[in-house]
Amino acid sequence: MPDIIHQFPVFAPASEVFDAVSTPEGLDAWWSLSSEGEPAKGNVYELFFGEGYDWKARVTECVPEKLFELEIYDAMPDWENSRVRFELAPFESDKPATEVRFSHTGWPEGNDHYRISCFCWAMYLRLMKKWVEDGTMVAYAKRLDA
Repeated sequence: MPDIIHQFPVFAPASEVFDAVSTPEGLDAWWSLSSEGEPAKGNVYELFFGEGYDWKARVTECVPEKLFELEIYDAMPDWENSRVRFELAPFESDKPATEVRFSHTGWPEGNDHYRISCFCWAMYLRLMKKWVEDGTMVAYAKRLDA
């Protein structure tokens, strides 16, 4: 099974990055159109991306400022039973910085949807970085064009 993996610095404290990847307010700023959930192991997140894209995920790992992982269980077939994971670590810099190690694992095959999602994740993660670092938020409809 292929995986999607990205690693990059965000020039902000781990607490801010963790909030961006684990809270509904954070996720809605760069990924989902709207979401609901609480960042605690076992909790369910509802992730809404538009008509026909109302997905559900369960928090499988949650360590504040260090790790957040969702198992997607109600979504498009290629995403079901996959895991979206954010590992956060200190990043050496002269200002507060956090290294993000992102992975989306459990893809059934390296099909067109997988390849498109590789691109989309890179774009979304870039938007997360911009939002955390300087408050730039792109309207949902324009996120993959920004």
